[in-house]
Formats: sequence, C-alpha cells, structure tokens
Amino acid sequence: MAKVEKCSCGDDEAVLLERLVEIISSFKTKPGALIPVLQATQSLFGYIPQEAILKISEILNEPLHKVYGVITFYSFFSLKPRGKYLIRVCLGTACYVQGANEIVTALKQQLNIEIGETTPDKLFTLDVGRCFGACGLAPIIMVNDDVHQFVKPSGVKKILGAYKKNKEVNQEEET
Repeated sequence: MAKVEKCSCGDDEAVLLERLVEIISSFKTKPGALIPVLQATQSLFGYIPQEAILKISEILNEPLHKVYGVITFYSFFSLKPRGKYLIRVCLGTACYVQGANEIVTALKQQLNIEIGETTPDKLFTLDVGRCFGACGLAPIIMVNDDVHQFVKPSGVKKILGAYKKNKEVNQEEET
C-alpha cells in the first residue's frame, strides 16, 4: 500500500484530490487495487468523499456501483466525515451480556450524539461493531486503535476526558 499522510486540517480538499489522483494512478495497473486505494482515500480525507469516488471509478475503470458496493460492505470505510476519535463499542454476545448496551447509552448521553454521528466540534464519532475478538475482556470499546477493557458506564466520562484533555494539550502546543 502506498504511504499516505493523514489529512492535516489545513489541507484544502482540492489539494487532497490532487494527491489522491497521484495515489490512484500509482495503483492503476495493479490487480486488486480498489481496496488499497479506498484505504488510502480514507486515510487521506478521514472518509471517502463523493469526488474521490468519481475519481477512483474513472481512473481505475471500475463501475461506480462496484466502488460504492465495496465502501458500503466494509464498516471501516465511511461516506461521512468522522471525528478525530472514532469510538467503537463492541456489541458481540460477550460484550452485550456484560453491559455494552449501557455503555452505548452512557456514551450517547455524554457526547449528546447518536450512533453514527459526530460531535459538533468534530472530536468524537460514535459507532458500534460486532465482536472485536476480545471476549475475555468484555465489555470493550476502541477509541481509534486504543482498546479499553472491562468498561463500565460510570467509567465513560473518565475515558472521554482523557481524549478531551489530549486535545486541549495539543491546542496549547499550537498556540
């Protein structure tokens, strides 16, 4: 897979599209290029915008319905912008039995959003998944690549606070 730098907030979408065209072109002759290109697109934009889908279809010579089909089949891909932190709650059987639904409720209340939505400050996106393969640690949530195990609804505020604090530290460093 091509090395792709993650979107920095100052990048203009037109500049990102130019970078995407270069990436797509580098995969143009490789078999099975669609998923790596979609992964690169997701990394570049944080989601897969409509303009990118059109470019991917055009340059890879793949029908639009095939590109949409792959994007909507895999939960990793998103057609909507996501927050800086993607929170995913496991709703597999073990996590569900151990109270994952109550964790979802606590997150929705703390963030004041529903599943699939992003907070207005673009800090958090809330999502759910089916079995993360860590049933012995149930219930678990993932915040980007961080795994939080044996989570209780009462611990949700502390977990969110750590990520909010990280944002505050980063903002202080920028000023």
